[in-house]
Amino acid sequence: LFAEAGVQTSGNKRNHHVLKIGHGGTLDSAATGVLVVGIGKGTKMLRTMLAGSKKYTAVGLLGKGTDTLDATGKVTEEKPYDQITKGDLEKVLQKFTGDIMQVPPLYSALKKDGERLSTLMKRGEAVEAKPARPVRVYSLSLQQFQPPLFTLDVECGGGFYVRSLVSDIGKELSTCATMQELTRTKHGPFTLEEHALYEDKWTIDEIARSLEHCTSLLPGEPSHKKLKTEHPGETAVSCE
Repeated sequence: LFAEAGVQTSGNKRNHHVLKIGHGGTLDSAATGVLVVGIGKGTKMLRTMLAGSKKYTAVGLLGKGTDTLDATGKVTEEKPYDQITKGDLEKVLQKFTGDIMQVPPLYSALKKDGERLSTLMKRGEAVEAKPARPVRVYSLSLQQFQPPLFTLDVECGGGFYVRSLVSDIGKELSTCATMQELTRTKHGPFTLEEHALYEDKWTIDEIARSLEHCTSLLPGEPSHKKLKTEHPGETAVSCE
């Protein structure tokens, strides 16, 4: 989401273009996919435009659990999984569809006393798990099952952790599981297939075309009121 930058004059009368940049929601460090960025007045529109669902493709690994609930962590447990069938897994998925309760992972961007839980954990500080909270899963389907790996397509609301889902599925199957790969394929109206601009197309012309395509999703002209840095993902960038 892009808008014109404001122009400010500093004390030495040199012009600075000040851009406020905000992202529409963090991705796990090992994840890939859609991360919507607002620039200028677009930062003000992120919350409204991204109020819809998110979609993910996740690859889980049966039989191993880690402290981070993904492949970046240390293995904390190993259990047999040979008895699990595709039918068992599909049946379990029904329990995680709809409005459910979910405990967020300890390694997360959630904060305690102003610091991320993941930062506290990495420093070796004791951290208590956050209480279970309501989350919404619009759809959940099994795409592939090649033990020990399984691939899920997930459409969910805000505040949902796919890592926790994969771990909970493992527990429900009387084993353990950890997330191996995660790709966000959709956030609000923005999709990986239609709107992502891959690095090999980072040219002025391609960026301009991409911006025009994304701008067509805007509900209307952004407000011309002065922006305030309100959202955690916003950062002020000064460019001479």
